[in-house]
This record gives sequence, structure tokens and C-alpha cells, in this order.
Amino acid sequence: MQINRRNWLRASMLSGISLAAAPAALCEPWLDEPNGQPLRLDPRKDDPRKGVLKARLSANENPYGPSPKALKVITEAAPDGYLYAMEYARQFRKLVAETEGVPEDHVLLGAGSGELLTATAFWAAYRPNAGRTIVAPDPTFDALPRSAMRHGITMDRVPLVAADGYDINLNKLAERVGSQTGMVYLCNPNNPTAITVDPAKLRAFCEAVGAKTPILVDEAYIDYTPDPKAYSMVDLVRKGANVIVTKTFSKVHGFAGLRTGYMIAKPELLEQISKFATGGSSMSMTTLRAAIVSLQDTDFIKYSLGKTQESKDFLAGVLKQHNYEPLPSGANFVMFPIRMKGDDFVARMMEQGVSIRQWKFDGQFWCRVSLGTMPQMQAFADGLKIIS
Repeated sequence: MQINRRNWLRASMLSGISLAAAPAALCEPWLDEPNGQPLRLDPRKDDPRKGVLKARLSANENPYGPSPKALKVITEAAPDGYLYAMEYARQFRKLVAETEGVPEDHVLLGAGSGELLTATAFWAAYRPNAGRTIVAPDPTFDALPRSAMRHGITMDRVPLVAADGYDINLNKLAERVGSQTGMVYLCNPNNPTAITVDPAKLRAFCEAVGAKTPILVDEAYIDYTPDPKAYSMVDLVRKGANVIVTKTFSKVHGFAGLRTGYMIAKPELLEQISKFATGGSSMSMTTLRAAIVSLQDTDFIKYSLGKTQESKDFLAGVLKQHNYEPLPSGANFVMFPIRMKGDDFVARMMEQGVSIRQWKFDGQFWCRVSLGTMPQMQAFADGLKIIS
């Protein structure tokens, strides 16, 4: 009896998708070890503590995505994986341009915004007749600074301090810009603090400082702000400002493992940065077709944001109960000061089956906890109660 290969593949994919689409509370997430150790697939097998991970709250992922519509398209697209996906890359780029209100030549695709941040770091390092210093807040998302320093760039970091409420001090950033500055980099909302810079102040900063040097605004978490379009700096790109904006599907769209992102900037900037990027050719058939659907799935985005807020409200109550004061969060994670060494806090929470992240800055140890499902947040609450 002959078997239709395409139908067999789709049936196999559907069985896999049904597991992937199961409630997140029933799926054991990967282990994200503290201190930069690799992810482990099976904590019971690989973790020397032999513990069971109850909640992975260390990677700012969205446990509710990809959306059911995106999963369906992944299933349908998988049998076409032998084809190059150029036409879908063009279709996705066109859709992004329409959504953001910019011409297509203002859009550069990448396998997650991480690829584009790295490409920009390379551009900064090898751009002729440009400054060799990048001005950035500290701490912030470190993918671009880390890559840039590996290629000879010096980072001029402006510390986040209590006097500013740990918000990014734009005036201090502007004061650091000089003849040796090749670029300014900031993440808004910031990672790891989750604090959002006032959009009016950020626009004024970008317009003034952008006249001296390019400014890259990493907007990975912009969808979690009250009004993403109003908080985004894309409108400055439309006006021709010297601003670069990166966005990712890794957060609200739930595409962290599918790798989808894009950059918006003036064509002359993108032409230079694209020499160090793949321009979307590294994105798979399944990823591109799912991204096209997800970008238009406004119902799922609303659902995802609503569930994130539910977890954030629950976490606020838990932290208040234990006398922790979190920083204001405009993202899908929360940061709060802790009363022990960060490594000890991470280890003790891991003993309770909960992975989180820790930082130390301004003389204080901090915990960053991602917002998971309600069962995962309950696991965090139970663990915090034991170690507090």
C-alpha cells in the first residue's frame, strides 16, 4: 500500500504539535542553569542535584506561544522544508514594512534580533572613519556590547543608580558622546531592569544625539508597554533620523526558539549593516510562514499580554507579602533587590525547582524573574516562601 509522504509528514507533525500545544504547566521546560552554564534538556538526568524543574523563569520567554494559528502553519510548512523560502522572506518583509509604516528598503530581516544586534556590533567595529567607542547604560542587554568588545570596540558604560530610580539617565548618556563615539546603544524597556524610558524624553534624546552619532534602540519588549506604537522610535526613522530600531518575535509572539526579528533604519544604514547579516536568508520556511501569520494574529497577542499581566499582578502580591520592593516593570519580567548574595539566591531557588537570574549593580544583589504561567508563578511563590 502506497503512503502519501506529504500526508504522513503532516500527520507526524500534528502529533508533535499536539504535545507542544499542551498546557505549559504540563510540559517540563528546559533547565537554564545560573552563571551562564548551557541549557540542559533533562534536569533529572543532567542536573547534579537531580531535581525536577518546576518553573523556568530565567529566560524571559513567553510560555503561551507560538499561537495555535502559527503552530498550524508550521505543520503545513514543514513538508516544504526542502524548498528555499525566498518568496516568504519577501512576503514577510513587505508585511513588516506595512505594519511599521515604512518603505520596504527600511527593513532588514534576521534570525532573531540577536543576529541583527551582532551584525551591528560588527559594523561598528569595522566601519571606516568612525569612533571606536559605544556608549550604553549599565546594566543592559549585553549581546551587542559583548560582540563589539570581541572586535576591539570600547564600551563607555553609564551606571544605573538609585538616584535615577534605576531608569536610563539620558542626560548622562548624552554627556558621554564625543569624537570617539561610534554609536549609542540602549534597550527600551531595559533588560534586566524592565524599566521603560519616557518616550517623549527618548525622542528628544534621539533627535539631538542622533545628529552626532547613530543610536540603536533595542525594542525587544516594546509590545508590553501601554501603547507600543507611541513608545517605539520607529516614527523617527520615518522622519529620516539617525536611529536604528530592532524588534523580535521572541517575546510576545513566543518565537524564542524559532528565531525571528527585524531591524528598521534608513536604507543607507541598513546597506552597511546588511554586509554583516544574512538579510533573512537564515530564516527557515516554517519560521517565516509562522511569522507572517503571527504578526497578524492580534487576538493571540491580546491573550498573551493579558496572561502576562495576570502573572505580573500575582507576583506583585507575592513580593509585597515578603517585603520585597520590585522595580516598575514594562516587560515580561520583574527585577527586585534581594537580601542575600545573588549566587546563593539562585542556587536556593533552583533547589526548589525554580530557575531565575541574578545581577549585582549599584552595590546591590538583584533577582530577575520572568513571568510564566500561573502554576509556574505559584512554584516561584512557594520557593520564595521557603528561602525568605
